[in-house]
Amino acid sequence: MAGVEQRRVEDDEAGLRLDRWFKLHYPGLGFGHLQKLLRSGQIRVDGGRAKADTRIEPGQMIRVPPVGTDAKADARPLTANTMRDRLDGDVLSKMLIYEDEKVFVFNKPAGLAVQGGSGVSRHVDKMLEAWRNKKGEKPRLVHRIDRDTSGILVVARTRGAATQLTKAFRERDTEKHYWAIVKGVPAKREGRISTYLRREQTPDGDRMRIASHGDEGADHALSHYRVIDQVAQNFCWVEMQPHTGRTHQLRVHAAHIGHPILGDPKYFEHDTNWEFPGGVQKRLHLHARRIVIPHPDGKGVIDQIAPLPEHMVQTFNLFGFDEAALGD
Repeated sequence: MAGVEQRRVEDDEAGLRLDRWFKLHYPGLGFGHLQKLLRSGQIRVDGGRAKADTRIEPGQMIRVPPVGTDAKADARPLTANTMRDRLDGDVLSKMLIYEDEKVFVFNKPAGLAVQGGSGVSRHVDKMLEAWRNKKGEKPRLVHRIDRDTSGILVVARTRGAATQLTKAFRERDTEKHYWAIVKGVPAKREGRISTYLRREQTPDGDRMRIASHGDEGADHALSHYRVIDQVAQNFCWVEMQPHTGRTHQLRVHAAHIGHPILGDPKYFEHDTNWEFPGGVQKRLHLHARRIVIPHPDGKGVIDQIAPLPEHMVQTFNLFGFDEAALGD
């Protein structure tokens, strides 16, 4: 067919979602039009039908039907800013697990900050500059997770979506499921942790402390947990659900009941005889696994699951935990 292109996936595009590849090379191609081309089979990868969330690999050939010159990427030389935007856009693409016209859902890696702060030069909020839309709107954060925590991060694509999603988080009209590996095994297989928390400045940075009702700056924090599996009485895999959204809430609550989260640099306190288990990375074993939140358009819900980070997969394998046996 005249006008059809066959384009090779480059080495530095490994792992990109197909829709983000089109966003990079054909920025003028609208989301709805792209979906139509995919559904009708006009876009193919190595001759086969593909979906928006198909991950592409170097050397694959992408069939691109006529999309018009306005959709193609600008051929002008890249400036430092556009190069940075493309790099940030690639990182965001590899994190993306769900997208529609109103919402992005990312699987944030551990170690990447959501927002800027002291000593933080790269963070998700800054990277979202790369994904401003044609109107110049930058996607908006509607909640956050700790820098060292991996997993689900919801981002609004429009002002209206941000308003609705923020309201859902504020009114706690969401289900947030976290997976953690903790030291020891709670006596109760399921439990409720209710405390007050307040921020405290220390030489090592801000920490959250258990406080009393009425203390200055103290906020109520409520979490639920259940034990899923365990390694003797040494470690266990727990699911935690925060009812409130206080800073470091799950980390403080786990430590408060005597079962701190493995690899937590702030709240894991132990005696001098305790040794970190061999073969386990000294990284925070807390992952925002799943979120269920009303869709901002008022129709249905967004229900997304984020795969575990590599360091937790390694620990699961070492401890014999089987995530497939649980289901979601």
